[in-house]
Amino acid sequence: MTSLAHFEAIAGAIALPGKAVINGKAVAARSGKTFDNITPRNGRVINSVAECDGVDIEDAVSAARASFDSGTWRKLSYGRKKRIMFALADLMEKHAETLAVLESLDVGKPISNALQGDIPGSIKTLRYYAEALDKIYGEVGPETNDRFSYAVHEPLGVIGIIVPWNFPLLMTMWKLAPAIAMGNSVVIKPAEQSPLTALFIGELALEAGFPPGVINVVPGFGTTTGKALALHNDVDMLAFTGSGNVGKLLMQYSGQSNLKRVSLELGGKSPQIVFADCPDLNAAAEHAAWGIFYNQGEVCTAGSRLLVDETIAEAFTESMLNVARKIVPGDPLEPRTQFGAMVSAEQMQTALRYIETAKREGAELRLGGKQALADSGGFYVEPTVFNAVAPDATLSREEVFGPVLAITKFKTPEEALRLANDTVYGLAAGLWTRDISLAHRAARELKAGLVWVNGWDSCDITMPFGGFKQSGFGRDRSLHALHKYADLKSVSITLR
Repeated sequence: MTSLAHFEAIAGAIALPGKAVINGKAVAARSGKTFDNITPRNGRVINSVAECDGVDIEDAVSAARASFDSGTWRKLSYGRKKRIMFALADLMEKHAETLAVLESLDVGKPISNALQGDIPGSIKTLRYYAEALDKIYGEVGPETNDRFSYAVHEPLGVIGIIVPWNFPLLMTMWKLAPAIAMGNSVVIKPAEQSPLTALFIGELALEAGFPPGVINVVPGFGTTTGKALALHNDVDMLAFTGSGNVGKLLMQYSGQSNLKRVSLELGGKSPQIVFADCPDLNAAAEHAAWGIFYNQGEVCTAGSRLLVDETIAEAFTESMLNVARKIVPGDPLEPRTQFGAMVSAEQMQTALRYIETAKREGAELRLGGKQALADSGGFYVEPTVFNAVAPDATLSREEVFGPVLAITKFKTPEEALRLANDTVYGLAAGLWTRDISLAHRAARELKAGLVWVNGWDSCDITMPFGGFKQSGFGRDRSLHALHKYADLKSVSITLR
């Protein structure tokens, strides 16, 4: 196992990226403004990042439009596009440790998670869509004597990509890779809390051979940079992952501008249901704990509601707590750390407020509940478990986006499914049972875009990812993601 000193040395040697990437060049904001980038590891400023605004978005969108209209990327052969995308993937693999350190410093996630999950997953995503770009077929219409008809997929044009701070590189790649595979040009707006890996990728893309203007990265704040991108009349689509409130704003901005398409992957309050006939209680306990505590609970699919059959509730809860007690906050750059820092002081305080609310509302605190490692200066919260959480309690209704688990008991499968669906969200759900009939019936009745049976988060790039209800619409991952970055054109030729 590589040491803490090794990753600290990499962190000390990296020239942290801070400039926007627009039209093939790393540039400062036109205004000259910068903002402090703070690492949640210890609360210190690690670099200054260009604070771009509407003028910089105008430059980036103009560059993206010019590259698209000229066809420097769009009209390249499949083989050339594929080689350039693979070249970027190879560069990412070459710089995997650097990318992992950047991600860990920016977000506070354990370096081992970044090295084993985020970075390989991002590279795999890019390669998957590079391989897929020449495998999207049109269709031929019904044959008639006087007409030949067919339908083809055409790239939309300029795609605005707004990504969250919890998985900055992976979420960027889930959108960037299919968008460019379809021949579009993009403008990426990374979260202000986590700009480093997107900026680094923007620079690597130029080294890989992407023409100027195809991939632009513009850091800044949501209320200025993000809003300007969303309102721009020459952006054809917005692909967004983030909060429901921002998603609603983007819908408004689309209507106020050019009716650009919007794809939204929003929040969740995902239930994990453990039936009495669970085939492996130890495995379920492990998944229940890590389903909420992975990435410090800052996961849109976090299993933040644990619904347990009352006949096994006490024994199962204790088994899950035995797993959770071993999950201890630590330095994100320490390879043995499994649970790191929250992304910001603001997010840490949000989690602590929800904990205090749960106490006031009468939930039973079984684990954690406090800030951790305060002397470090970083933003750490203990893994926290509440038992006996009422279905109408705040902790059952609202997304914390932090390491706080709500446990609720149920009596019958019907009650479990009713409780699971009693939310405005519909991103993910899971269930544990050996009854195949119950598994299929529950999977159909659960109102969620992802349903996992006897596992949690048990799928990969080949399967679509997205939600129902207020968890948004549109799908990332799989071949389905390619189609949302394209228009479907019908062509009919009259035969004379």
